[in-house]
Amino acid sequence: MDIVNPEIETYMAGLQARHDEPVLLEMEAEGKERGFPIIGRLVGVTVELLARSIAARRVFELGSGFGYSAFWFLRGMEPEGFVTMTEGSAENSKQASRFLGLAGFDGRFEAKVGDGLVLAQDIRGPVDIVFCDVDKHDYPKALPIARRLLRPGGLFIVDNLLWDGKVLGGFAEDRTTQGILELTALLKTAPEFTTTIVPVRDGVSVSTKIY
Repeated sequence: MDIVNPEIETYMAGLQARHDEPVLLEMEAEGKERGFPIIGRLVGVTVELLARSIAARRVFELGSGFGYSAFWFLRGMEPEGFVTMTEGSAENSKQASRFLGLAGFDGRFEAKVGDGLVLAQDIRGPVDIVFCDVDKHDYPKALPIARRLLRPGGLFIVDNLLWDGKVLGGFAEDRTTQGILELTALLKTAPEFTTTIVPVRDGVSVSTKIY
């Protein structure tokens, strides 16, 4: 299911052509060649704007791939801003370090290899943004991490919350969609978060921690 009319999405993407810098184009080509699910440029610009809007200085990523989302967060942060990435694949993590180094972000990130949900146990808050793009069946496990790490006014950002429209049934037998629906239900009733879903690409949720 197309979340946004493809012609509208093409139009919106055209507004971002000024970001055609070599390292970004290389990362997008890498994602296309490998069929790797990066967040894409429209969501990338969105998270950059969100980082800028709260003057983010610390970002913690659950699931970083080869650094595409971290690239956009770093663009939206001041020079002292820092991103901690987590990624299960050592090769992807190595690629992330290479790409972000080429982009001029050396010294502003660390790339941890392993299960982000486990690695999070060693992270101390407060942080300004927790970004979640791990295996979808594990999405509900990310909420306690966001609760613990985020400062008041911080953002919990989650990719793929509309999941190609599969969420419309309200119930699913596959555990991937179940995980997305469970997290969505938890966010809906979480008293300390205010949440919306931005319907771009595959849907990205943005939750502000109130207290």
